[in-house]
Amino acid sequence: MDSIFKKTLRSELDFQDVKVKELAFKTGLSKRTLEGYLGARASIPPADVAVKIAGALNVSVEYLVTGRKVFESPVTEQDQRIIEGIGMLSKGQKELLLQFITSLKEFKIQKE
Repeated sequence: MDSIFKKTLRSELDFQDVKVKELAFKTGLSKRTLEGYLGARASIPPADVAVKIAGALNVSVEYLVTGRKVFESPVTEQDQRIIEGIGMLSKGQKELLLQFITSLKEFKIQKE
C-alpha cells in the first residue's frame, strides 16, 4: 500500500512540474534519498527532512503527511470562488497563474 506522503509528494512534484533532481538541489538532499520516499518502499522522512521538502515546494508538512490542505485562516466566499475557478483551468493556465501569484508575493516582499 502506498503511503499518503508518497502520493502527496508525487502529486505535488507533478503539479509544480518539479523533477526529483531539482528538488534534491533545492533541499540539499540526495536524489537517491528523495527517490526512497517515492519508491516502492516509500519510507516517510524524519521531521527535519519533511520540513526541508515542504519548504522547497512551498507547502505545509501537514499537507505532505495527510494529503489535506490546511488553511491558516478561514476560507472566505471569495476564496472559495477562486479555488473553484482554478479547478477549471488547464495545467498550462495553472502554471501561468502560479507564476503570477509568485510575482505578486515577490512584489509585496519588495514593498515591505
